[in-house]
Amino acid sequence: MSRKTQSPRRPEDEHVPDRIVLRCTPGNISLVALAAEGDDQAIPRFSMIAYTGEPMRVEGWRFPVVVDLEGLSIPSQRRPVRFGHSLYQGVGHTERIAVEAGRLIAEGFVSRDTAAAREVVASGRRGFPWQASIGAQVTQVEFVRNGKSVTVNGKTFEGPLYVARRTVLGEISFVDLGADTNTAATIAAAEQAGGCRLESGGCSEVMEESVMEDDHKNAETTNTEPEAVETEVPVTGTEAGASSPQSPVSSLRAQALAETKRITAIRRICAGKFPDIEEKAIAEGWTEEKTELEKLRASRPKAPAIHAVENAMGGQVLEAACMLTAKLAQVDELYDEKTLEAASKRFRGGIGLQELLLEAAWANGFTGRNFRDSREVLRFAFGQNLQAGFSTIDIGGILSNVANKFLLEGFFSVERTWRNITAVRNVSDFKTVTSYRLIGKDQYEKVAPGGELKHGTLGEQSYTNKADTYGLLLSIDRRDIINDDLGAITTVPRKLGRGSGLKINDVFWSVFMNNAAFFTVGNKNYIEGVDTALGIDALTLGEKTFMEQVDADGKPIGIMPQVLLVPTSLSAMATMLFKSLEIRDNTANAKYPTTNPHAGKFRAEVSRYLSNAQYTGFSDKAWYLLADPADLPVIEVAFLNGQESPTIETAEADFHVLGIQMRGYHDFGVALQEPRGGVKSKGAA
Repeated sequence: MSRKTQSPRRPEDEHVPDRIVLRCTPGNISLVALAAEGDDQAIPRFSMIAYTGEPMRVEGWRFPVVVDLEGLSIPSQRRPVRFGHSLYQGVGHTERIAVEAGRLIAEGFVSRDTAAAREVVASGRRGFPWQASIGAQVTQVEFVRNGKSVTVNGKTFEGPLYVARRTVLGEISFVDLGADTNTAATIAAAEQAGGCRLESGGCSEVMEESVMEDDHKNAETTNTEPEAVETEVPVTGTEAGASSPQSPVSSLRAQALAETKRITAIRRICAGKFPDIEEKAIAEGWTEEKTELEKLRASRPKAPAIHAVENAMGGQVLEAACMLTAKLAQVDELYDEKTLEAASKRFRGGIGLQELLLEAAWANGFTGRNFRDSREVLRFAFGQNLQAGFSTIDIGGILSNVANKFLLEGFFSVERTWRNITAVRNVSDFKTVTSYRLIGKDQYEKVAPGGELKHGTLGEQSYTNKADTYGLLLSIDRRDIINDDLGAITTVPRKLGRGSGLKINDVFWSVFMNNAAFFTVGNKNYIEGVDTALGIDALTLGEKTFMEQVDADGKPIGIMPQVLLVPTSLSAMATMLFKSLEIRDNTANAKYPTTNPHAGKFRAEVSRYLSNAQYTGFSDKAWYLLADPADLPVIEVAFLNGQESPTIETAEADFHVLGIQMRGYHDFGVALQEPRGGVKSKGAA
C-alpha cells in the first residue's frame, strides 16, 4: 500500500520505511491441553498480547517507534498467521483481534496442515520460547523531536521517536526473536483433556475430565456452549486436580464459570433483539454494563435518514466490486467484511465499466436511467455537474485506486536485479544532490589529556545524483466504454506499470554498464586475461583484487565483497560457486574432486541486461564482485520522496476525446558512486 500525498521529508524522515514489523517477545509461551500424540482431531488454539503500546527499536527506523493503537486498522478478524512472515509457510488464522486496555490482543487457530504449523506446535511442546511478530503497513508517521513529549496509547513518551499514527495490520507470524518483553502468548487445543503444559521444559497436567464435565453441565444449564477459555497459570508443585486455591484446575474451572455467566447476562440483556451487539459483546469480552449502555444507545430514536438517488452506492463498495470482478488476489486484505459483502450482493455477476460510471453519476446527481448519453454520464461521474444536496463519489479516485493495484502488478512483473545491487536515496526535489565518498580519513584519533576531540573531514571526493520524471499517458476510449469492458481499467494500468519497470531497468543498466572509466586498472578494480573466466581460480583472483583495495592513506578499506553479479550465460556457474561444496572437473586433465572455497560466500545475482547488445559495455563473459550496497555501493538510485513505485492518476479525457485518460509517472535518478565498492572481471583475454 503506497502512501498518499506526502509533505517534503525532513532529515529525520529520510529513512522511514513504508512497512513496520513489530517483533514481540511472549516471555513464556505455554502449551495448554494439547492433543495426545496421534490425535488428529484437536485443532490447537493460540492467544497472545501482541503489542503493549510501548516504544520499540524496529529495524530500518532511526529512532524508537510507538504504534498508535487508535490508528491501527484491522481489515478483518480473520488474518493469516504465518511462520517468519513467509507467504509459503502458513501456520493458521486469527478469529479475534482487538485493542484492549492499550494492548493489541490476538486469538485464533493453528489451522494449517503444513510443516511450519507442525514445527510451531511440536517445538512448543518441548518448551521452545516462540515469539510473535506483527507486520503492518504504515500510512502516516509523526516524528517527535528531542525535548518534546507525546501521549500515545494512554502513556506519555519523550522524543526523539516516531509515532506511527496510521497503520494497517497485515499478518501475524511466529518467530524466534523479538523486542517487546511484556507480551505473552498461549497455544492450546480446545476441548482436549489430559493435555500437557510446558514451561522451561517442564510438564504438568492442568485439566481433568471432571473439569470438562462440569463445564458441559454449566453450558447445558444456560442453554449455551461456553467458549474455550485460555489462561496462563503459573506451574506450581500442586498436583493436578488438587483442591488448593492455586491449582490450575481450580483457576480454569472458575474462569470458565465466569465466562459462562458473562455470556448468559449478555444474551439476557440483548433478548434476541440486538444480534449485532450480542455477537460483538461476546466476541470482544464486554462487561454487562458496557453491553447495557450499547443497547440503550441503539434503542434511541434516530433522525430521519437523508436519501440520495435511489441507486447510489458508496465509493468503497464500488471500488471493492471492481476488485472482485477483476479477481484481484488477497482482496480481503484491502476491505472489511461488510464492504465485501455489500459489493458481492449488489453485483453478483460482476460490475461492468458502464455500470461503474452510472453508479458514480447517480451519486453525483445524474437523473438518467441508462448510458445512452455517455458524455453526460461522464460529466456527472467526474463531478462536473454536481447538484446541491447530493452525496458525491470521486470516480477518479476509485479508478486510480483500482488501477494502482494492477499498476504494481505490471511494475513488479519485470526483472528487478537492479534493486539488489544498489543503494537507495530519498530526495525531496529535482535539484542535484552531492554526497561525499564513504572512503576517507575517518579513523578515530587518540584523545589527548583534557578530552578534546580532533576534527574529522568528509574528504574531497564526492559524487552527485538527481531525480528526473519519466511518464506515459494512455486512454480508455469510447469503444471500451460502449463495450462495457471493465478489463480496460486493469489492462491499461498493467501496461503503465510494466512500462515504468522497463524504464527504470533501461536507465539503471545504461548507467551501470557504461563503466569503462569507472572500472579501470588505474582504479585497481579491474582484471582481465584468460585466467579471469568465471571459476574457482578467477573468483579467487577477483576476491584478492577487491580485498587489496586501499583508502586515501593506503590502508585497507575494511569492506568485504558480498554479491557476484553475472549475465545469464554465467548463471549456472555463479550458482554453483555459491551453493556447491565441491566442483568436479572430469575433463582430459583428469582432475580430482575439488573443494569449493567460495561456497556460501557471494550471493549470485543474474541480469539479462548485462549481455544485451543494445547497451554500451555489454558482454556475456564479464562479471562483477560487489560490496553490499548498504556498506559501500557502486551505484545509487534516488527516488523523489522515497516513492519507489510509479504513481497513476485518472481523469476524464479532454473535450476532443470521449473516454478516460490514465497517466503514470515515476521520479528517479541513477548515478555511479564508489569505485572501491566493486571489482569488474573481463572474463577473457
